[in-house]
Amino acid sequence: MTVLYEDNHLIAVNKSSSEIVQGDKTGDEPLSETIKKYIKEKYNKPGDVYLGVTHRLDRPVSGVVLFARTSKALTRLNEMFKTQQVKKTYWAIVKNKPANPVGRLEHYLVRNEKQNKSYAHDKMVPNAKKAALKYKLIGQSDTFFLLEIELETGRHHQIRCQLAKMGCPIKGDLKYGFPRSNPNGGISLHARSVEFIHPVSKELIRITAPVPEDEKLWKVMTESMLPLHGSPIQSKA
Repeated sequence: MTVLYEDNHLIAVNKSSSEIVQGDKTGDEPLSETIKKYIKEKYNKPGDVYLGVTHRLDRPVSGVVLFARTSKALTRLNEMFKTQQVKKTYWAIVKNKPANPVGRLEHYLVRNEKQNKSYAHDKMVPNAKKAALKYKLIGQSDTFFLLEIELETGRHHQIRCQLAKMGCPIKGDLKYGFPRSNPNGGISLHARSVEFIHPVSKELIRITAPVPEDEKLWKVMTESMLPLHGSPIQSKA
């Protein structure tokens, strides 16, 4: 965990692919507790430290996670995430090149709780939720491709599921069809940035998370970006 941004109301960190945002059945210490300890020690806080979880990342995913340090910020941020006022951008390394370098994906996702997996359908089916994202090819190596993704909705395993449905499973993501795991046990999906109006100060905030350093391919992919990386994602769809 690396702190990317903090003020009196917010704190954002760069999560590694081995860390969990909130406690689960593994019993591993979640980021929320790690950050509470960090705040308590840094500011010599007596008693319990307040920290609100505003959104989550799957355990094998790395990147920026935003937490609220006050109840006022948490209430407002929850509403902002709910009404899509927080722009979230992800980077994903995939094996297969998408048919179109820029596009929009729209599917209907059904979550299987027992399998902890989502299934994408082209048309509405029972218990499905609409999922949409935009993607753009921004880099490539000899064997892999780097996509930038902007979420329009926030569904369970949405990016992983929709990219796999497109024929572009994420590197290391065994659950969604990639043949091999990554050495660190994570997948090559990185929450690159969040952009929003600060819930209290009303300033525009943009927080960017550096890519993981424990996988050399990320360095290769980002170095390949310059000739390909242009304007923000735009799609006719």
